[in-house]
Amino acid sequence: SNRVLLVQCAGEENWVDSRTIYIGHKEPPPGTEAFIQQRFPDNRIVSSKYTFWNFIPKNLFEQFRRVANFYFLIIFLVQLIIDTPTSPITSGLPLFFVITVTAIKQGYEDWLRHKADNAVNRCPVHVVQHGKIVRKQSRKLRVGDVVLVKEDESFPCDLVLLSTSRDDGTCYVTTASLDGESSHKTYYAVQDTKAYNTEKEVDAIHATIECEQPQPDLYKFVGRINVYMGNESVARPLGSENLLLRGATLKNTSYIYAVAIYSGMETKMALNYQSKSQKRSAVEKSMNAYLLVYLCILISKAIINTALKYVWQADPNRDEPWYNHRTETERQRHVVIRTSLFSHYFLAFMVLFNYIIPVSMYVTVEMQKFLGSYFIMWDDEMMDEELGERAVVNTSDLNEELGQVEYVFTDKTGTLTENNMEFIECCVDGHVYVPQVICNGQVTDTTKEGWEREELFFRALCLCHTVQVKEEETVDGIKHGIHQGKSTSFYISSSPDEVALVEGMKRLGFTYLRLKDGQMEILNREDEIEKFELLEVLTFDSVRRRMSVIVKANTGELYLFCKGADSSIFPRVVSGKVDQIRARVEQNAVEGLRTLCVAYRHLSPEQYEEVCHLLSDAKLALQDRDRRLAEAYDLIEKDLILLGATAVEDRLQEKAADTIESLHKAGMKVWVLTGDKMETAAATCYASKLFRRSTQILELTTKRTEEQSLHDVLFDLSRTVLRHMCLSSFSGDCTDYGLIIDGATLSAVMRPNQDDLNSGNYKEIFLEICRNCSAVLCCRMAPLQKAQIVKLIKASKEHPITLAVGDGANDVSMILEAHVGIMGKEGRQAVRNSDYAVPKFKHLKKMLLVHGHYYYIRISELVQYFFYKNVCFIFPQFLYQFFCGFSQQPLYDTAYLTLYNISFTSLPILLYSLIEQHINMDILKKDPTLYRDISKNSLLRWPIFIYWTILGVYDAIVMFFGAYFLFDNTTFTSNGQMFGNWTFGTLVFTVLVFTVTFKLALDTHYWTWINHFVIWGSLIFFVVFSLLWGGIIWPFLNYQRMYYVFMQMLSSGPAWLSIILLITASLLPDVLKKVIWRSLWPTTTEHTKC
Repeated sequence: SNRVLLVQCAGEENWVDSRTIYIGHKEPPPGTEAFIQQRFPDNRIVSSKYTFWNFIPKNLFEQFRRVANFYFLIIFLVQLIIDTPTSPITSGLPLFFVITVTAIKQGYEDWLRHKADNAVNRCPVHVVQHGKIVRKQSRKLRVGDVVLVKEDESFPCDLVLLSTSRDDGTCYVTTASLDGESSHKTYYAVQDTKAYNTEKEVDAIHATIECEQPQPDLYKFVGRINVYMGNESVARPLGSENLLLRGATLKNTSYIYAVAIYSGMETKMALNYQSKSQKRSAVEKSMNAYLLVYLCILISKAIINTALKYVWQADPNRDEPWYNHRTETERQRHVVIRTSLFSHYFLAFMVLFNYIIPVSMYVTVEMQKFLGSYFIMWDDEMMDEELGERAVVNTSDLNEELGQVEYVFTDKTGTLTENNMEFIECCVDGHVYVPQVICNGQVTDTTKEGWEREELFFRALCLCHTVQVKEEETVDGIKHGIHQGKSTSFYISSSPDEVALVEGMKRLGFTYLRLKDGQMEILNREDEIEKFELLEVLTFDSVRRRMSVIVKANTGELYLFCKGADSSIFPRVVSGKVDQIRARVEQNAVEGLRTLCVAYRHLSPEQYEEVCHLLSDAKLALQDRDRRLAEAYDLIEKDLILLGATAVEDRLQEKAADTIESLHKAGMKVWVLTGDKMETAAATCYASKLFRRSTQILELTTKRTEEQSLHDVLFDLSRTVLRHMCLSSFSGDCTDYGLIIDGATLSAVMRPNQDDLNSGNYKEIFLEICRNCSAVLCCRMAPLQKAQIVKLIKASKEHPITLAVGDGANDVSMILEAHVGIMGKEGRQAVRNSDYAVPKFKHLKKMLLVHGHYYYIRISELVQYFFYKNVCFIFPQFLYQFFCGFSQQPLYDTAYLTLYNISFTSLPILLYSLIEQHINMDILKKDPTLYRDISKNSLLRWPIFIYWTILGVYDAIVMFFGAYFLFDNTTFTSNGQMFGNWTFGTLVFTVLVFTVTFKLALDTHYWTWINHFVIWGSLIFFVVFSLLWGGIIWPFLNYQRMYYVFMQMLSSGPAWLSIILLITASLLPDVLKKVIWRSLWPTTTEHTKC
C-alpha cells in the first residue's frame, strides 16, 4: 500500500516568525520567491559556565555574592585603610584561602564540562557537497547542509528526512537520550524526495523549507517543503514524523539523507536543557540566619564598646594623666578630634571582634560536602553487579538534604519496575492460554467454531502491531538470539508490550516473520507461511487508546483487527463473550498485569471502499487533520466482535516494595507519577506496597469529574478526609488514605476555569487532601506535569524537602525541580541531570536512611560547633576591654588570632563531620523510624542554636574570670615574678583550645585511630607551635612580645592547676545536661542504643 503522509500545519496563519531554509544552499528558481539568506547559529553545543577570559571576574563576582565572603572583604579593606589593633593578614589570609579553594573546585568542574562539549563538537559528520561526501566536524555544520547518517550513528542536529535506504522512505530511530524511550520509532521521508538515494541525486534536489522558529516541544513541528521540478513547485506539509532530532540514533536502516534545519543551541535537545537552578540546602539557609544573628551581636558589641570608650574618656583623670596636663585650647581641639574619630573607633572594635563570624566555616563545609560525597560513590552495597554501575554524585552541595526528605516522587516504568515486558497469558472466549503450561498451543476447545476463533485471535495478534523484524546477530552491541551457531530473528518496536505479545504468540505456535512489499507473513502451527496484504494501519494514540489494521487474506477476505485498552474496546463490541473476558481482564488488572483486548470485524469490499475514502480525505486535510482523522477512526472502529484479551507483566524491581515500606516508616510520603493507565498503575502500587489492602482509595479522575463537577468532587474528598481526621483524633484508630488523580484532572486543578468563581482555592483544597493521604498515584501524566506537581508541593506553606526519582528523559524536568535520578535502561539523560544517581530503586533506602542521616547529623554538629568555638574565642576579648580602658588592646597574639580557626581547631571538626557515626549503620537500616528524629531540620532549630551560644558564653566567662582571679595572686611564679598581659592572654587561649577540642571529643561516638591521631595531634601541634613561636627571636617580626611567654607560663605550678580546673569547670555543665536529658527525655535513637 502506498500511504501518503501529510501533516496538518497547525496555526499556519498565526505564525509570527518563521524561517526559510534553502536545501544545499541553492537559490530558488527566478520568479518563485525572493532569495533572502538568513543567518543561523553554528552547530556548537555549550554547557560550560565560564570561558578562559571571564573565569576570574565572573567567579569572584559569584563568590562575593555570599554574605560571609563579602563581609570579610570589607573587614580586610578596613584593616588596610585604618590603623587597627590587628594585622590585615589575620582576616586576609583565611579569606584568600577560602576563595582560592572554591575557585579551584568550580574551575575544575567547568573544565570537565568544556571537555565534554569539545568531544561532541568535534565529532565527524558526513555532508553532501557538489555531489560528493565530505567529512567535517560537527560544529562546522550549517543550516541547509544535506547530511548523510549511517546506521547506529546519532543525528548531529535537527534534520528533515529527505530519503532513506528503504524503498518505502521510512527509517527507524531510538530516542532514548531525549525522552527516555528505548523503543524504535518510525519516521517518514518527504514524499517527493524519497526516491533520491545517491549523493548525486540528493545534490540535485532543488527545494526550500519554511518552518517555525525553534521551540522546545519535542513532539511538535510545523512546516512545509516546496520542491521545484522544472517550472513547477509542489508544496507538501511537514510534521513531527519528518523531523529527526539531535541526540536520537538511527536503527535498522542502512543510511539516510536529511537536511539540517535547527543547529547548535537552537536544536530541540538544547532548548530542553532546563538550566540548573542553584539549589540551596536547608542547612545553608540556617547557617545564613545564624550568621545574621552573630553579625547583630558583633555590631552591638562594637557599639557598646565605642560608647563605653567615650564614657571612660569623659573622666579627665583617665584621659589626662596627672603628669601631662593639657591647656584649655588643647582640650577644645581634643574634643573635636574625638568626636570625629567615632567611626574610626567603631570600625576598630568591629575588626577586633570580627572573629566571631567564622570565615573558615564555609571552606570546612565545602570540603566536608566534597569529600563526604565520595562515601556514596565508594559504597559497595550501592553497586549494581549486573550493570557494573556505582552510585554517582553530580552535586555535593545537597548531601545533608538526603536526611531531610519529606516527599518522594517516583516514576513507575523503569524506576519501580524493570521495564522488561513478559507475556503471561491470553484468554480466548473465556479459555485461558499460558505459554509454559499449554505447550505449542494445545487446543482446549474441541469444537470447530472454538478452534477457528482461537486461530483468528492468534492471527489478530500476529498482524495488529507495528513490530519490525531484525535478522542480524547484534543490536546495540549485544548478541541476541544466537542459537546453535546460526542467527535467528528478533523483534523491535516502539512499544515493549507489542514485542511481548508477538513473542507470546510465537511460543503459542504462530510466528510473525516479516513485512515485505506490503505483505505480512506469518508461520502457523503447521509450519505453513500465510500471507496477508496490509492495507491500512490506524495508528495508536493516547486519546483513543487502541490501534487497528486492515488486512486482506489470500482468500480475498477483508478483516479489521483492533486491539486496545478494555475501556476503549468494550463499548465498541456488539458480540462475543464479553462478561467472561471482562471478568478475566479485571482479575489480571488487580494482579498488576497490563491488559489489552482484541476484537475484529469483517469488511465487505463496499465497506472497505468507504473506509479508504474516509481515511484519504482526513489524511489530505491541511486544517484540523488530527480531529478529522480521529472522527474517521471512530466511524471505522465500530460493530466489533470480541475475540479475547492478553496479559503482560512488567515486573517490579527487586526489593522495590521493601524500599517503599521503609520510606513510609521513615515518615516520607511517596507519590508515584506515571504516564500509564490508572488500572495498571494502581495494581503496581498495590504490588509495591504503596497502597495496602486496608488503604481507602480516593479517586480524583476524569471519569468522576464527568459525573459531577470538579468543585463538588474536591469538596466531597476534602470532607471525607477532614471528617476522618476529627474521628481518628477522638478514637485513636487511623485509616490510611490513598489518592488517585489523572493528568487531565490535575490540569483542571492547576489551571481552573476562569468562569468558576470558587476556583481560586482549588490548589489549596487539593494540597489539603494530599497532605492527609499516605500515598498518592498520579497517572496519565505529561513530563511537564510531573515537574508542576513537585513545584506545587515545594511551594506549599510547610516548604517540604522533595526528592524525585526517575530513569528517563521524560523525568528530567521533575528531577531538576527536586533531587535524585536513577540509572535506567532508557538513556542517560536522567542521570546527567540529577544531583545523585543510583543504579536501582532499592539503593534509595540506604542512601536516605543511612547516608542522608549521617550527613545531616555531621553537618549540623559542624555548624553549631563552629559558632560555639568562635563565641568561646572572642567573648573573652570583649570582657578584656572592660579591664584595659576600651583601648582595642587584643587579648591574644596575632599568630593565635590567625591560626585558631585555620589550624588549631579545624581538622578535628572536619574529620568528625566526615566519619562520625552516632549509631550503627545496620540499626539505621533495620529501624527506619529513626529518620524521623532528624526530620524538619530538627538539629538546627533556634533553641539548640541558643543553647550552643549560651554554652559558648558560659565557657568564655569561666576561662576569662577564672584566669583573672588566679592572676590576682601576684606571686604567681615560684621566683616571685609577675605575669604580664600576654601571659594572661596565652593562659586563656590555652584553656580555650583544650576546652573546645575536648568538647568535640565528648560528642564523638565513633572512635577510630584517625580520630585519636587528629584530636590529640592538633593539641600537640598547638603546644609545639607555642613553644617554637615563643622560644625563638623571629627576625621578621617588629615586636618580640611573645618571647619566652609560653615557657614561663608552663614553668608555674598554679598555671597548670588553673588550666586543668578551668577546662573541667567549662565542660561540666554540658556533660550534666547530656546525662539529665538522656535519662528524662531520650530520643528514639538514644532509646535504640540502650
